Amino acid sequence: MSCPMYAGSVASVIIPRQKGGFLVSQKTDLYILDSWDSGKVTSIAKVEADANMLNDGKVDTSGRLWIGSCFCGEDNPDVDNWPKHKASLYSLDADRSVRKHISNISLSNGMDWSADNSVMYYIDSVPGQVWAFDFDITAGTISNKRTVADFNSTEGPDGMAIDTEGKLWVACFDAGKVVRLDPETGKVIRTVTLPCGQITSCCFGGKDFADLYVTSSRFLMTPAQVEKTPLAGSVFKVTGLGVRGRKANKFAG
Repeated sequence: MSCPMYAGSVASVIIPRQKGGFLVSQKTDLYILDSWDSGKVTSIAKVEADANMLNDGKVDTSGRLWIGSCFCGEDNPDVDNWPKHKASLYSLDADRSVRKHISNISLSNGMDWSADNSVMYYIDSVPGQVWAFDFDITAGTISNKRTVADFNSTEGPDGMAIDTEGKLWVACFDAGKVVRLDPETGKVIRTVTLPCGQITSCCFGGKDFADLYVTSSRFLMTPAQVEKTPLAGSVFKVTGLGVRGRKANKFAG
């Protein structure tokens, strides 16, 4: 189980803006990137004072960014012994104000919302749990936390997407798979196995959003491990699933 990138990496979150350009993160800062061609960046917020990295973010239908933090060691990247329960989940509104919503997170990861915006789903990877919250899209608040699914500690739920039927697709970092989860029952109802171990996230795209794109990692892998699974670090396209996802939202600020 691990963060997908070190804290010193260039960007761990890259999200398109409604006004053009991109919202990007670097360590614990958020920036506006005007365009790939210009490379011009403008700092807009510093989110986390304690953890050293922002890790995974997504935008709700109002254009508000939700983003979490974690610790990821550069000098001693021992993911089994990093500081736990010291990270948080935040939101960034269009006016660029930052709010903290949850503390005591260990490794903030995937998130998404029900079609009617009444529920927000969220993953803390270290306890290996998918949580649900009552969601107020107007106020931008969450409440009434409950556990949707409690994964085996060896699977490591990571990034997540939701389909139009309201089922969750959860990337399992330590298990080489993506599972389709029924949030009403907490049961896995489908499994897609990938040809490498470290599966980091997934999203829907392609025509009618009928394809599932899955990312993977080579984080801390030895040369021998890479030789055994040479496709580690690839992006995979899964077709013929018979379900569809939704178009991603853009940041409003």
